Amino acid sequence: MTKSEKTREFIIQQSASIINKKGIAGTAISDLMEATGLAKGGIYGNFESKEEICSEVFDYLTRKVGVGLEAAIATKTTAREKLFALLDYYADGVGPSEMGGCPLLNFGIEADDTNPALKQRVAKAIKRSQQRMAKLIEEGQASGEFNKKIDAGLFALKMFTMIEGAIFSSRVTNNRTIMKTITDILKNEIDSF
Repeated sequence: MTKSEKTREFIIQQSASIINKKGIAGTAISDLMEATGLAKGGIYGNFESKEEICSEVFDYLTRKVGVGLEAAIATKTTAREKLFALLDYYADGVGPSEMGGCPLLNFGIEADDTNPALKQRVAKAIKRSQQRMAKLIEEGQASGEFNKKIDAGLFALKMFTMIEGAIFSSRVTNNRTIMKTITDILKNEIDSF
């Protein structure tokens, strides 16, 4: 990695939780300068705009969540165990985390009406997330663990939207039991497959 690449990565890492919490519009360059200890020129010498930083931060955060999910399910052997580990990761890792919550939710809400390019990136990440869930259900169907009549894509959509809704509700109300309740509901439904 070159010095410039290291500096870019440093700026992204130091800016990630700030932008995820404050949003694109709510984050000022002075916030990023304070977080990184760099002058304005040090930031803009590595990025063309705040929007470019925000896009890179989104990619960084979604990779981080993806790596966390993969690590959570890596040691599990059955599809049920993997789905439960995925739910536990969201309940323990993304919802209450100091990172500022789920980047798909945070960036998606802000980009929905204001940033078509970022909105498209969020949409692709949502699709990947749902595909990961559907794939685990399909693995369980292939192994005989789950009923083949279950629509994996439909359940993945339901699971994803319930998780995101629970993250939102838990964070806004500062009530972690909402997330636990939703993950328990989904686990009970998975057990009925």
